[in-house]
This record gives sequence, C-alpha cells and structure tokens, in this order.
Amino acid sequence: MYCLIPNWGYAKLNPSTTTKQMHILQPKHIRLNNKQAEDILTKFNISKNQLPKILSSDVTLPEGCEVGDIIQVERKEGSELNIYYRVVV
Repeated sequence: MYCLIPNWGYAKLNPSTTTKQMHILQPKHIRLNNKQAEDILTKFNISKNQLPKILSSDVTLPEGCEVGDIIQVERKEGSELNIYYRVVV
C-alpha cells in the first residue's frame, strides 16, 4: 500500500505498523462480549438473524471482530446518544 506524503512523494506503508484512526464524525463501534450479546438478544427477544448486518470488511469495525459478533454502535444525534446493534457477516 502506498500513501502520498506532501512534499515527499509516495511512501510504502507497512500494514502491520499502521493503526486505524477514527474520524471525529464516525460513530463509536464496540464489540460486545458473549454475555452482553446474550443480554441484548434476550432484552429485545430477538435472534442474531433478526439484527441488521454489517460486513466484516467494514473499516469501522474494532480490531478482532469475527463473523457472528454483535457490534454496538453509539451515534450522537443532537444532544441524544442513540444506540444501535449490528451483527457481523
């Protein structure tokens, strides 16, 4: 992967040394552990299949997410904090 560096040209990036940076407007994505996921499914009386999907290739996912994990998305809208849930596919 190459990156354009102003006044220097292109530089080769090593994927193992680069880190994900979140944009200030990007909603916070949190991977739930098994206990938290079961609590959410029980609270709303739904199964994982009924949750909205998010692709495993989505760059907003936290490190270490696997297919089947449940992600909590915290989106601030005005002065309210809205929480959404997604399952990784």
